[in-house]
Amino acid sequence: MADRAGDERLKALEARIAALRKAQAPAPRMDEHYSGAQVAWRMVIELVAGLMIGFGIGWGLDALFGTAPWLLVLFMLLGFAAGVKTMLRTAREAQDEAARRAARDDGGE
Repeated sequence: MADRAGDERLKALEARIAALRKAQAPAPRMDEHYSGAQVAWRMVIELVAGLMIGFGIGWGLDALFGTAPWLLVLFMLLGFAAGVKTMLRTAREAQDEAARRAARDDGGE
């Protein structure tokens, strides 16, 4: 008899502890929303980074092989293409995010 009462008290205590832990748990992070300016700067940085990486690779290979300026021009063009591709992917992500947010806002009303 005493064992059954002790089990019930233990279960009640565990339930209270679980409720307190749940109440003190940190709130889940909300989605980060970026402004248009932040997205634009990200896209500019991606383009410049692609160009600079292409420049560095082309310049280094030209110095190594003595083919100046052909590899520099080639890798600058490849870096530009990679930067534009990355910019387009970022723009698509921003557009999808805006569409999800609009759908969520429309569905919540």
